[in-house]
Amino acid sequence: MDLKTMTYLVVGATFALYMFIAFRARAGTTGEFYVAGKGVHPVLNGMATGADWMSAASFISMAGLIAFKGYDASVFLMGWTGGYCLLAMLLAPYLRKYGKFTVPEFIGDRYYSNTARVVAVICLIVASLTYVIGQMKGVGVAFSRFLELPYEVGLGVGMVIVFIYAVLGGMKGVTYTQIAQYCVLIFAYTVPAVFISLQLTDNPLPQLGLGAQLNDGSGMFLLEKLDKTLVDLGFTQ
Repeated sequence: MDLKTMTYLVVGATFALYMFIAFRARAGTTGEFYVAGKGVHPVLNGMATGADWMSAASFISMAGLIAFKGYDASVFLMGWTGGYCLLAMLLAPYLRKYGKFTVPEFIGDRYYSNTARVVAVICLIVASLTYVIGQMKGVGVAFSRFLELPYEVGLGVGMVIVFIYAVLGGMKGVTYTQIAQYCVLIFAYTVPAVFISLQLTDNPLPQLGLGAQLNDGSGMFLLEKLDKTLVDLGFTQ
């Protein structure tokens, strides 16, 4: 079996798994569609949120931005991550406590103002469009590179698949699908990092290996080597 056929099979099986999970966890009530019935365990919810963070907008767009703009662009990474934490601490608990399904609904009732509700809607639309544009761009790029498909075709396939399990399962289906994606992403991130760290520094923990010296006797640190490699490739430091 050649590499291209194997790639199609693996990606197809992954998408089939996601749609199967969405079908099995499909929403049966309005509460399940909007808030997954409020029955998702906090650990599982955290896994779903983590998968949402480790998305195309993160590992493609954010990585590319930092690579081309240098360390100064890491401020976007801090804002990206910090925004998640702020929303989780300052908004999500109260949204659940108030029993509302949407942020504009909560903001309008909380501040007794339709104007605040409209402002929340505008902010939500702007943020969502910005995020979706990055996600869809990442989907198109990923398909076009790995599956050797035209960008437009890859984008269309990705949109159809997301539409199927989002509409079919609602928030409940999306949450459990995201949990499956989290397992795939963590495995894909961790295994290469562990083996690269082990091969270059004899340390199986990437967090420690990043600050360790290379095992080739040069005395150079791994982080220094990675920085030099990026500069040699033409990226900004």
